Amino acid sequence: MIFVEEALLFPCAGELLPAIVARPQTPAAPQRAANGANQSETVPSGQENGPHAPTAANGSQGSKQSNAAEQSGVRDQHGRCGVLVVVGGPQYRVGSHRQFLLLSRRLAGAGYPVMRFDHRGMGDAGGPMRSFEAIAPDVGAAIDAFQRACPTVRRVVLWGLCDAASAALLYVQTCPDERVAGLTLLNPWVRSESSLAQTHIKHYYGQRLRQAEFWRKLLGGRMEVLKAIRGLWHSARLARRCGEQDDREDSRRYQDRMAEGWRQFPGKLLLILSQQDYTAKEFLEFAASDPAWSGLLDDARVRRVDLADADHTFSSRRQRRQVEDAILAWLETLPAEGER
Repeated sequence: MIFVEEALLFPCAGELLPAIVARPQTPAAPQRAANGANQSETVPSGQENGPHAPTAANGSQGSKQSNAAEQSGVRDQHGRCGVLVVVGGPQYRVGSHRQFLLLSRRLAGAGYPVMRFDHRGMGDAGGPMRSFEAIAPDVGAAIDAFQRACPTVRRVVLWGLCDAASAALLYVQTCPDERVAGLTLLNPWVRSESSLAQTHIKHYYGQRLRQAEFWRKLLGGRMEVLKAIRGLWHSARLARRCGEQDDREDSRRYQDRMAEGWRQFPGKLLLILSQQDYTAKEFLEFAASDPAWSGLLDDARVRRVDLADADHTFSSRRQRRQVEDAILAWLETLPAEGER
C-alpha cells in the first residue's frame, strides 16, 4: 500500500500548530477481462464488485474476488483507526533521527492514517514554550484536526515517547475522550528528584560495585573516594526522603494524575520499555513502589514489550523496526468500532 503526506495548520488557543498527515492510499488495481484477453481496466478502491468488475472466468476468479473484498475490508477497518503522534519536548514533529517521520510512513503504508504535530511553543508552532503537563488542549485540538483531515478516522490511538507518553496519560485523565481507543506509551516520564536518586542507587551504583574496573581504580588510588561517597550519600538521603516527601505533596502531582488516567482509561494500552534506558528503569521503580500505581502494569488491558538492547529513542534501525512491528501487531488487536 502506498501513502500520501499532507501538511496542514490548525488552531489551538489562538495559535497555529503545524502538522503532517500520512494517509494510506490504495492504488487502483488492473483487472483482466473475462474473455482472457490482455485488456486491463482501472477499478477504483472499494468498487471491486461494481460494474467494471470482471465476471468469474474460471474457478479461481471468484476466490480472488473474495480475497480482494476481504483485504479491502481490513484496509477500511485500519483506515477508521488513526495514530496521533504526541511530541514531547524539547522535540518537534520529525523526531530524533527522523523517528516520528519514519514511524508515520511505516504505519501509513500498513493502512493506518497518522498525524504528527508540534504543540504550542515547540518546533514551528506559535506561543511560548510549555510543559508536557499543559498540552492537553493541544492534543484535543490535534484530534479534531486529524479527523477533519481524515474524515474516515473514527478512533485514535495516542502515541508518545518519554514526557509525551506522560502527556497522553494526562490527556485521558483530564479529558475523557471516547475517540481515544488506545495508548502507546514508550519509556514514560515520571521524574522527580527522589525517584531519580532511587534509580541511581539501584542501577548505577549497584552496577559499579560489580565492575572489576571500579575496584581496580579504587585499589589503585585512581578514584576520588570522598567525592564518590558524598555522591552516594546524597542520593541515599534523597531516596530515603521519597516516601516522607510524597506524603506531604499535593495529591494532584502529575505522577498521580498519570496513574489516574491509566486506571480510568477504558481502552487498551501498549507499554514499550527500553532496558538500556534510565527513564524506563525509573518508571518501573516508581510504578512498583508508589501506591497510586499499584497493579496498573499487571492490568489485563496492558501489553508490555521490553526491548533488551534498546536505548531511550530506539536509535538503531533494528530497534526502530522492533518498535514499529510491536505497534502494528498491537493495533491489530484493537476492537472494532463500537466494541470494547
